[in-house]
Amino acid sequence: MKISYNWLKQFIQTDLNPQELSLILTNIGLEVESLEKVQPVVGGLEGLVIGHVLTCVPHSNADKLRVTTVNVGAAEAIQVVCGAPNVAEGQKVVVATVGTTVYPNEGEPFKINKSKIRGEVSEGMICAEDEIGLGGSHAGIMVLAEDALIGQPAKDYFKMEDDYLFEIGLTPNRADAASHLGVARDLAAYLRIDLKMPAIDSFKTANENLTIAVEVADTVACPRYSSVSISGVKVKTSPDWLQDKLKVIGIRPINNIVDITNYVLHGLGQPLHAFDADQLSGKKIIVQKVAEGTPFVTLDGVERKLSAEDLMICDAEKPVTIAGVYGGKNSGVSAETTNIFLESAYFNSVSVRKTAKRHTLKTDASFRYERGTDPEMTVTALKYAALLIQELAGGEISSVVSDIYPAPVAPFDVEVSYKNITRLIGAAIPDEEIKAIITSLGITVASETAEGLSLKVPSFKVDVTRECDITEEVLRIYGYNNIEIPSKVNASLTFSAKPDREQTQHVVADMLTANGYLEIWCNSLTKGTYSKNTEEVVQILNPLSSDLNVMRQSLLMPALESVAYNQNRKNGDVKFYEFGKTYHLINEKYVERPRLLLVLSGSDATEQWNQKPAPVSFYNLKAAVDAVIGRLGITNYQTEEISDENFAFGLKYFRGPQAIVSFGAVTAADKKQTDVDKDVYYADFDWALLLDIVRKNKVISKEIPKYPAVRRDLSMLVDTEVTFEALKTIAFKTEKKLLKNVQIFDVYVGDKLPENKKSYALNFTLQDDQQTLTDKQIDAVMQKIIANLAQSAKAEIRK
Repeated sequence: MKISYNWLKQFIQTDLNPQELSLILTNIGLEVESLEKVQPVVGGLEGLVIGHVLTCVPHSNADKLRVTTVNVGAAEAIQVVCGAPNVAEGQKVVVATVGTTVYPNEGEPFKINKSKIRGEVSEGMICAEDEIGLGGSHAGIMVLAEDALIGQPAKDYFKMEDDYLFEIGLTPNRADAASHLGVARDLAAYLRIDLKMPAIDSFKTANENLTIAVEVADTVACPRYSSVSISGVKVKTSPDWLQDKLKVIGIRPINNIVDITNYVLHGLGQPLHAFDADQLSGKKIIVQKVAEGTPFVTLDGVERKLSAEDLMICDAEKPVTIAGVYGGKNSGVSAETTNIFLESAYFNSVSVRKTAKRHTLKTDASFRYERGTDPEMTVTALKYAALLIQELAGGEISSVVSDIYPAPVAPFDVEVSYKNITRLIGAAIPDEEIKAIITSLGITVASETAEGLSLKVPSFKVDVTRECDITEEVLRIYGYNNIEIPSKVNASLTFSAKPDREQTQHVVADMLTANGYLEIWCNSLTKGTYSKNTEEVVQILNPLSSDLNVMRQSLLMPALESVAYNQNRKNGDVKFYEFGKTYHLINEKYVERPRLLLVLSGSDATEQWNQKPAPVSFYNLKAAVDAVIGRLGITNYQTEEISDENFAFGLKYFRGPQAIVSFGAVTAADKKQTDVDKDVYYADFDWALLLDIVRKNKVISKEIPKYPAVRRDLSMLVDTEVTFEALKTIAFKTEKKLLKNVQIFDVYVGDKLPENKKSYALNFTLQDDQQTLTDKQIDAVMQKIIANLAQSAKAEIRK
């Protein structure tokens, strides 16, 4: 939000410079993000002075040039060669002296140097208004009034006042500070000075010749509607002072009527709208909602289809303005306008916010209405604007003020305790100081006791409704920097459940990062078309767009969008992981599920001169999954193949009915939805289940065995449906003490084998912690394993 230093001083009287005010504003919660000097015209007329043309004679070598001598207030007059047709002896003019930089309306700035023009010395330039940014005419030089003081800086003559622009990072809860008045109110409270409000005592109705009837059909969406009519106005360019005020804060002047409404909006925080009264059919205004799909052309020339929930300002025949958001094409003031209907209303913030979002319209008015304006400001702003219109556009007030306010907004009743305020702030602030701060902010004390206050909080403070809000207000004005850091810190012992969730997550994240994975954070809002279980979809009531209309049911689809984004930018080798949540609606309850996702695509290594990279495969993913499971110390789980819509193929590690992790290849349908054209593999961990398993794990420390391990290999024929996991389970059931590990090192399937058969080559690691194993012991164990493999899996051992 942009705030002008000079404009602020219309509401408060202070000698503090902009830099000092900047620090104060930041300290009281209105953070100044930038402060810059602003000049009404580029260059600020620096170096330009008022001169008096003493002589003016034709140039001896040029018909269209004149050689002049000009008194600029220096010890000696200067000679200036001038090409303007209207230059003459005795004139008071604006002169750019040597060394001055001139900023014309068009073209680049240039510096005035002493030079020779057709043989005659020229020590400056007599200026036209477009050459110094004071107008658009280039017909001749500017000729000033006779009373202009010779040598006076042009900046002073034209009353050019430098200004300073505060860029304030306004938080959404500070609707009360969305204007110069609101910011000045906080400064006045901090500085303990008076706040000056615009004078409206001179407002009076001249006649009732332009009375326009007003009907508010929806008092919920429009609790208050104030209006007045003004006749006989003349629409023209605004005076310089008004244009300068608006230009400083980045508002483009349009005409005196529109500029006044903008001036009041940014000054007092109350949006206004000026209608051409002669364009209102039936001399009537109706505030109502219209039928769904009603076409309406806004000021920007775009036809929009209205919702039945949009509040509209209508005349007797048609809608003319979207209330609080945007005007209609023919509703505004034009150069031919002579009669005005001026609106100053208080609209429901939720209604305006939904309408603005529905039509993707953001205006200065909707910005304030969405956050909440002051219902008690409508009439004050209306009268102030009407007086300005009379002053700058003429005309007369031709109706009484219409003020429809059926249910006045009452001040918030808040009880505060001095003890609670000092306890929350952490400093012993005197009771009188607390009371003084509260009253300086415009809050009324209804009653007082030794323990606290009963307060009436005014309607402009829409965010102050509780004791803690009052405490925050006191702390802002008292000053955060005035709260001393205590020399003593109190702490208490706390019990935290094991394992530590964050620490466990960091351990896994560090391991994955060390293995070349990059962490990604995807948006929890995603497309509804990605949801596969429609019964559990969590819908967004007010989605930003159709691409962000539901909460994600899986981490995969947003991650695939990241894969596609990288692949489209020649970065196809991706290794991602994400810790996140999925969201589900189950039995009318919202459920969040913590997950861990791994994603692989592209090549398994960067390209080298002596080695070609291989594409990643399912086994690269399986190695990463096993690494995560192993790092968490999880060993007891079962394995089975996956056959569902979420994977083209894959495996599942599970315990009982719960899946620890499912991993495999992304389906073609999922890749197509996200425009991914390469193979992608992913793993989906149930992170909550993993933490629960880790919590139950028992860590046992023991010495490294002193005795050697022995490896034995077996090659066997098995049926094609027999899995390695089944063979491994049979082996461990056979020998639980000495068998330490089973691995597969070769698989063969081909036409040289019997039908429906495959060849497995397994190695078995045996070890005894107490002694060296003998051949007899080893052979006995292996014979039992061979026998059980043959019996349970019909394995044929190959000699």
